[in-house]
Amino acid sequence: MISLYALTKSQMFIVVKYLMKIVTWNCNGALRNKTKELDALNADILVIQECEDPEQSTKEYKNWAGNCLWIGKSRNKGVGVFARNGHHLKKQHWQGSYAIKGIKFPHPALSWNTEDLELFLPCKINDDINLLAVWTKAANSPSFGYMGQVWKFLQIHRAELEQEKTIILGDFNSNTIWDEPDRWWSHTDVVNELKHSGIRSLYHYQFNEEQGKETTPTFYMHRKTERPYHIDYTFLSQDLINKSHLTIGALTWLDTSDHLPLITDISI
Repeated sequence: MISLYALTKSQMFIVVKYLMKIVTWNCNGALRNKTKELDALNADILVIQECEDPEQSTKEYKNWAGNCLWIGKSRNKGVGVFARNGHHLKKQHWQGSYAIKGIKFPHPALSWNTEDLELFLPCKINDDINLLAVWTKAANSPSFGYMGQVWKFLQIHRAELEQEKTIILGDFNSNTIWDEPDRWWSHTDVVNELKHSGIRSLYHYQFNEEQGKETTPTFYMHRKTERPYHIDYTFLSQDLINKSHLTIGALTWLDTSDHLPLITDISI
């Protein structure tokens, strides 16, 4: 979408403002059968959780995927980023490790590597915008499942995520309502750490709601409207958040998934 503005009365200057539409959606599997629903959104970038690997699926799905990146532990369910409308993607090969120090008797659980965490896909949009696609998993970690994986990732890659034009979005499988008081990290802790790094949740910024008190769900357990939760998020760096607008998809999306899409329009 392009809009034109006159800057002076004596001389006409033109500013081109492009609204980039980025959609994140957990498709609940079998994306190859749900592409028409996504095409109707006319997004520039699609971030899709629980989708199959285009390289190991049908020819039609692979052709639809086009310029994309994908990661997953199973070829049937991973997270994919798909570029549309002439945009292009470049995978960021973020690697690193972190160790908790100061404990007398070290334990393997006190250190971790990027590749151990599930699932995070960092990339660049048009060599300009930093995007981290997220689908958190339990990752066989009773202590650091879901948002704990984000906390671990943040400890390693804080510097990369503190860059301007940064977007972190996806299915986090988490909410403040599940914070545990004796856990030394929590959903709230991660949100606060991100805020300290200049990154905030667009939903909470736009609607002025507190974490854990969201009035609009993003997920319905077993597609039942009586079991709503808010577990999908778009986090933006400070330079983008006041140029962005979030829309959450209608309940009609429950015909195809247990999640609703989050649609973010960003003025670039």
